[in-house]
Amino acid sequence: MDLDDQMRRYFGTADLATVPATAMAAGIEHARVDLGLERDRARRFALWTLLFMLDAAPDLDVAFKDPADRDAARQLMELSERLTPDDD
Repeated sequence: MDLDDQMRRYFGTADLATVPATAMAAGIEHARVDLGLERDRARRFALWTLLFMLDAAPDLDVAFKDPADRDAARQLMELSERLTPDDD
């Protein structure tokens, strides 16, 4: 699942800076519903990652039944923290 494709599917564009707040909220809700319905592990992880990037991801224990998937998500979270410049 390509990230640009996900953004186009849920927000109508790959440029999230152009998405109005109401469309952003609707797209996030749509992605959260799809995450709850998705059974394919890789697609679930991709959807969770998109939601994480938008600060809208559900808790790991809710999103992933498999401990390996939760560990992978934690690793992604740690990597993203390292790549995010400090606001201090």
